[in-house]
Amino acid sequence: MQSFLVLAYLVAAVLFIIGLKMMSHPRTAVRGNLSGAFGMAIAIVASCLDARIQDYRWIALGLVVGSAIGVWKALRVQMTAMPQMVAILNGLGGGASTLVAWADLRSEGAHPTDSLIAIGLSGLIGAITFWGSLMAYVKLEEWAWFKRPHSLPAQQWLNAALLIATLGLTGCIAWSQDAGIRESSYLAIVLLASVLGIMLVNPIGGADMPVVISLMNSYSGLAGAATGFVIDNNVLIISGSLVGASGVILTQIMCKAMNRSLTNVLFGGMGGGASSGPGADSVYSQVRSTSADDVALMLSDAQRVVVVPGYGMAVAQAQHAVRDLARLLEARGIDVTYAIHPVAGRMPGHMNVLLAEANIPYEKLKEMDEINPTLETVDVALVIGANDVVNPLARTDPNSPIAGMPIIDVDKCRTVVIIKRSLSPGFANIPNPLFAAPNALMLYADGQKALIDIAKAFKELS
Repeated sequence: MQSFLVLAYLVAAVLFIIGLKMMSHPRTAVRGNLSGAFGMAIAIVASCLDARIQDYRWIALGLVVGSAIGVWKALRVQMTAMPQMVAILNGLGGGASTLVAWADLRSEGAHPTDSLIAIGLSGLIGAITFWGSLMAYVKLEEWAWFKRPHSLPAQQWLNAALLIATLGLTGCIAWSQDAGIRESSYLAIVLLASVLGIMLVNPIGGADMPVVISLMNSYSGLAGAATGFVIDNNVLIISGSLVGASGVILTQIMCKAMNRSLTNVLFGGMGGGASSGPGADSVYSQVRSTSADDVALMLSDAQRVVVVPGYGMAVAQAQHAVRDLARLLEARGIDVTYAIHPVAGRMPGHMNVLLAEANIPYEKLKEMDEINPTLETVDVALVIGANDVVNPLARTDPNSPIAGMPIIDVDKCRTVVIIKRSLSPGFANIPNPLFAAPNALMLYADGQKALIDIAKAFKELS
C-alpha cells in the first residue's frame, strides 16, 4: 500500500507541474486547469487510503460539505467578484494549514525537531495568509473603513518585532520538552501572526490589490508546503512549493508593472499617500462629453482602434459587447487590438480572463510594453471602465498613490473615448486628468449599453 501511495503522489505531482505549465498560455489554460484538478483528485483518493486513518466520518463530512460549497460558489460567483473569491480561497488554505499543524502538535508520539520547526512555520505563514487574505477581501468589497489604507506610526518596526517574536516562539516549540509550553507557544504564534497579517495588508491601498492577491497566493502555497513537512506528505510539499514559487514570480511581475518594490510588498510598505495635486473640480472643468452616434462616426473614419478594458468592463459584463463591436469594425477593414495592463481589474490576469470568455483571439491582446510605443498611430482608443491604469498622474505627480506606475499611454492617441457611468475615481481614489484632455471625450453610460448603442449606430452608417 505504501508503494501505491508513493506512486499516486508522484502521478499527482506530475499532473500539477503539467497543469501549471499549460496554464501559462490561454490556449491550453483550460486543459491545464483540468490536469491540476485531476491530479488533486488522485491526491485526495490516495490520502484517504493511508493506513494511519482510523475514522472516515469527519473526512466524508468534509468532502461532502466542501464539494457542495465549491460547486455552489463556482456556479454563483460573478466574474466581478472573482478577486474576492481568490482572496477567500487563499485565506482558507492558510487557515487549514494552521489547524492541521496544531492538530499534529497535540497528537501523541515523538515529534522530531525539523517537524516542530515546520509546525511553527505553518502556524506563522498560515495565520498571516488567513487574516491578510480576509483584509484583502474586505478591501476588495470596498467596506467603508477598510477601503482606504491605514498605517500606524513605526509600522515597519512593529511588523519586524512581531515577526521576530513569532520566530522566537518557533524556537521554543522546537527545543522545549514540555508539551504545554509547545502548545502555548504555538497559540501565541498564531495570535501574533494574525495581528501581523492584518498589519501587513491594512496599509496597502486598493490600487495595489492585484499584488496582494498574488502575494497571498504565494503565502498559502508556502504554508501548505510547511504543513506537508509536518504530516510527511510529499504531494503537499510539492504542490505547496509550486504554488509558493509561482506566486512569488507573479508578484514580481505585478510589482514591475506597478513600479513597486518586492521588499516593500513583503513588509507591508506599499501604498502611497494622498495626491497633492489639484482637486477633482478643477481637473474636470474642461471635460467634454459625446454620444454613441458621434463615437460610431469616429470609428467609421478610423483605420486603427485600440480597446483598453478595465474593472468597469467587468462590472458591466461588457466583454461580449466589446467582441461584437470589434467584429463589426474588423468587417470594415479596421484594425482592432486590445491594450492589457497587467494589473487592470482587481486580480492578476482579470482582463485576459474576461476577454477569453468572449472568445476574443489571444493574438489581439497586447501587453502594455508592446502596445505603448505604437499608440501615437492609433486613431481611436476606447477606454472601457479603466481609470488608474491610464491615469497620467502616474507620470506627473510624485506624491500620487500611483506615482511611477507604468500606465497605458492612451493620452498619446489621436482621440480617446472614455466609457464610464460618471467621473468617479478609480480604486486609488484620485482624479484622472485624462478625462479632461483636449483629445478626450466622455461617454457617460453603462459599458455594455454604450457599446451596444455604438454598434447599432455603426451598422446604420454602413
